[in-house]
Amino acid sequence: MAATSFQRKARVKPNQIVGTKPSLFNNQLLISSGVPSLDNIIEEDVYGSYARLLLKYFSAEAAMTGHSLLLTSADQDPAQIMKELPAPIMDDPGDVTHSSLPEQSEKLKIAWRYQHLSASQTAHSSTKFGHYYDLTKVMEPQLISRINPALIGSEDLEKGCTECQDLNPKYKYLLKRIKEEIDHGHFSTTEQTDKRNILRIGVHSLGSPQWDECGGLAINREDIDYSLPRFLLALRVLMRSAFAVCIVTMPTHLFEIPGFVGRLRKMCDTVLHLESFAGSDKEKNPAFKEYHGLFNIVQLPRLNSLLCHMPDTLDFAFKLRRKKFTIEKLHLPPELSETASRNQEDPVPQVKASSALCSGGKSNKLDF
Repeated sequence: MAATSFQRKARVKPNQIVGTKPSLFNNQLLISSGVPSLDNIIEEDVYGSYARLLLKYFSAEAAMTGHSLLLTSADQDPAQIMKELPAPIMDDPGDVTHSSLPEQSEKLKIAWRYQHLSASQTAHSSTKFGHYYDLTKVMEPQLISRINPALIGSEDLEKGCTECQDLNPKYKYLLKRIKEEIDHGHFSTTEQTDKRNILRIGVHSLGSPQWDECGGLAINREDIDYSLPRFLLALRVLMRSAFAVCIVTMPTHLFEIPGFVGRLRKMCDTVLHLESFAGSDKEKNPAFKEYHGLFNIVQLPRLNSLLCHMPDTLDFAFKLRRKKFTIEKLHLPPELSETASRNQEDPVPQVKASSALCSGGKSNKLDF
C-alpha cells in the first residue's frame, strides 16, 4: 500500500479568543469597540471630546474581556484616562467575562455577586460580544488593574532617540514599545501558544502639537511632519502580523493641506470622522435637534477581500445622553417647521461613496 502525506484538515473553531467573533463576510476576527451601536483611525471633532470618549469605551472593553491594553497620549496623562473609564452595566450576570480575567490566583473582590455563578453561567459569558456602560459612573480600579495596562505618557515618549532623522523620536519610541508588547505578550501570528489573547492599542490625539519633536510647535504650517505617515505605515505592518488592533484618534482639522490628510487616510484600514455640531450653524438646525454630531464613514477596510462591504446607508449621527453614547442612522424629522429657513444648505448633506470607500459593493450592514 502506497503511503501518502495527505492529512485531513482539522476543523478550527473560529471563536477561540474571548471577546472576539469572526466576520460573516470574510472570516476576519473582530472585536467590539465598546460602543454597541458602533461595533481605525478616528478623525477627532474640533474639541476632541467625542473621540476621547470613544477611546475610553475601547479601553473599557479591554478590561471587561481581559484583553491586553497599551494606551498612549502626549496630550493627556494615560493614567487619568484610565481613571475615567465608564462603569459597565452589570444587571445581567453574564455581563462580566469571568473566564477572561486572570483566574485561580485570587478570589474576585469586585462585583461580589458573581463569585457564586454556576459553570454554565460563566461559560455563557464567554460568548458575549460587547458590553454596555454607564457614563455617570467610573469603572472599579480593581477591574482595570487585572489587565495591567501598559501606559505611555509624554515623559516616556521623551525617551526616544534624539538623533533620529528619518522619524519623529516619539513615534520611533512608540513603535519600539508596541513591538516589545507584541513579543513579550506572545501576540505574534507566527508564534504558537496554548491560550490566545488580543492586544488593544489606543493612541490619543496623534499628530497634535504635543507630539511634535520640537516641543509643541504649531502643526498647521507648510513644513508639516512627514514622519507621521511613515509611522502609520510601520504601525500597520506590525498589526498585520499580530493578534492586535489599534485605534488612533487624530485632530485632522489642524492640518491645512487636504492632500496630506488624504495621505494619512491611505495608511489606515478604517477611517471614521466625527463632526460635532458644537459652535456650528448645524447646532440650531431643526433637522439635527436630536443629535450632537455627524458620524462620517470615510473609508472601510478591505481585509481578506478585494472589495469592502458597503453599508445600506452612509448617513449616521451620534448623540450623547447622560448615561450613554450612541451612533445610529440619521433620520429626518417627519416635518420641518414652516418657519425654518429654506435658503440654508441642505440639512442632510448627501454623502457620496468615493473610491476610498469601495463604491460599487453590495449593500450590507456595517461589520466592525
